[in-house]
Amino acid sequence: MSKKAGEETPMMKQYREARESLEADTLLLFRLGDFYEMFENDAERGAALLGITLTKRHDMPMAGIPSHAAEGYLTKLLNLGHKVAICDQLEPPKTGKLVKRGITRILTPGTLLEDQQLDASSNHFLVALDLDKKAAFASWLDLSTGKFNLTQSSNLQDFLSVLSALSPREVLLPESLSSKVAHWEESDLFKDELERILTDVTQTERPDFDFDQKAGAREVMESLGVMNLEGFGIGLSHPGLGPAGALLVYAQDVLKGKPGNLRKIEEFRDGESLLVDPSTQRNLEIFKTSAQSRKGSLLDSMDGTVSAGGARLLEAYLSSPQRDLTEIRRRQNCVSEFSTLPVVVDDVAGILKRGSDLERILGRLRNRLVRPRELGGLRATLRGLPGIRKTLEEVGGANKAIEALALKVETFDSLCALLEKALEEELPADIKVDVKGEGGRVIRTGFDEQFDELRELGRGGKRWILELEASEREKTGISNLKVKYNGAFGYFIEVTKANLHLVPEHYVRKQTMTNAERFYTEELRQKEKEIVNAEERAVAKEQELFLQVVEHALEHADELARTAEVLSEIDLFSSWGAMMRDRDYCIPEFVEDSSVLEIEQGRHPVVEGVLKRESLGLAGTHAFVPNDCSLSAEEDQICLITGPNMAGKST
Repeated sequence: MSKKAGEETPMMKQYREARESLEADTLLLFRLGDFYEMFENDAERGAALLGITLTKRHDMPMAGIPSHAAEGYLTKLLNLGHKVAICDQLEPPKTGKLVKRGITRILTPGTLLEDQQLDASSNHFLVALDLDKKAAFASWLDLSTGKFNLTQSSNLQDFLSVLSALSPREVLLPESLSSKVAHWEESDLFKDELERILTDVTQTERPDFDFDQKAGAREVMESLGVMNLEGFGIGLSHPGLGPAGALLVYAQDVLKGKPGNLRKIEEFRDGESLLVDPSTQRNLEIFKTSAQSRKGSLLDSMDGTVSAGGARLLEAYLSSPQRDLTEIRRRQNCVSEFSTLPVVVDDVAGILKRGSDLERILGRLRNRLVRPRELGGLRATLRGLPGIRKTLEEVGGANKAIEALALKVETFDSLCALLEKALEEELPADIKVDVKGEGGRVIRTGFDEQFDELRELGRGGKRWILELEASEREKTGISNLKVKYNGAFGYFIEVTKANLHLVPEHYVRKQTMTNAERFYTEELRQKEKEIVNAEERAVAKEQELFLQVVEHALEHADELARTAEVLSEIDLFSSWGAMMRDRDYCIPEFVEDSSVLEIEQGRHPVVEGVLKRESLGLAGTHAFVPNDCSLSAEEDQICLITGPNMAGKST
């Protein structure tokens, strides 16, 4: 800045205080009227990243974005891996008074809650990791869904396999991590693989004390509202509680409050799932191809889901394949039964498509970030639940696995009835009620008598304004006289300069324009006060009613969360049932304590799909040639014959 600190304007002092409270790598968007402004280094960085104009005022770099378009710009910055702080106006602006401002949210790639900034089909994990001389430990959290886990492993390769499968969006690292890694025999290999996994992942260094195990245990218990963690099968000495506490401290910093949607923490144990090491994940292209594209991966090939929750469940299944035969067979039975019921699959898919992402709506509800359309999405999902349950129950007698799913689907009749009665059919992104009549579109007429009266007072005032315009035109003889409104000047009478000689004496000049003059009368001023007062009361009442509906929905949050889980299962299993039928797949048989793998007429789902799409295959027939495979730890061993020049790809 060219000015000294003592010469700064009060607004710039306010900006400086906000800027100094943030880490250097966080961009600050500072609300000024209808724009979010960036100054100094933030302006230079932001303009380059967003491709917007960089200007200067008094030698200070400046760049701004319209507040109404902020979501798109924020999403771009977050996708590039940057952190953004929002400094908002905390009160309506008043003439001659500095507006109170404060940082209301810090957005980072790993702590997102808003739909526009989330990938609907993937979890957005924030991960914290640490290690000592004997083991590595980590915790991960998806704030949008409330999934919260921790783990420990003395095998670094297994630990890296878990980390790679999570595909974290942001990772918290203790300041002393490098020195801790140096104590491991495999330190170089670990560092290289960790760097590879965290390529393009936002990395945030945090002080070592954030990872303290005892402090972490206290933080976790406080966040979950419990006195101990025995109910979750986790001891208070678990080393993963250190990273878990670091996650919660960081989340509280960026959310400006404790996460409201955490209900449990689960331990990920190595022996409960199959672990696929990072290089195998890459080479088999399980989640992404070598070109870093989801399209063409195994995940893409096996995804026939129609809901965001179903897609995320598929990703979770591929991330940690199940080892429990009882659970494997439950899933197989569901898929097998759906494969024989194509009409049921189509009906269920049609209903699920009309619903919303219930799991993430609950996340925002519990974090008090809900907007009218969130409740509209909840209503749309609840409308479909009776249909899903009825459809599954009708075939449940002969299909026990589907019947078990149907019994888990609650219908929430009373909550759905409340939402139907309370909410308008078409809902805005937010509650906006002003004297121009832009609001009143959230709560239905007839839901609350007092609100109806307040809204009618506002509408009656607007009718009076229209009648005033007609009567003033007749009285003055000014045919193009208009009664208008804007936020700065309120209501006024506008007369073109050509008709100023017809203006009555009781008109009081309010503003001079290039081609017109603006006036008010005492009658108009008094009516404006009545209209504004009625509409301000209507705004307050509508917000009060809206929050009451939100609180009522939150009373059912735990049951809704369980229903969200079963809807995801129904989506995934039914889509796999359709896939099984359409692709002529079969259900594999698993034998306990067997060391034999027998595959007859095996087909690769990704390769077969490519052949069909690209007119490739044997003689251009789109056909995949099936192959048998027999492997055993005891017999039918493979003999690999090699020799000179046999290390190439063609061999």
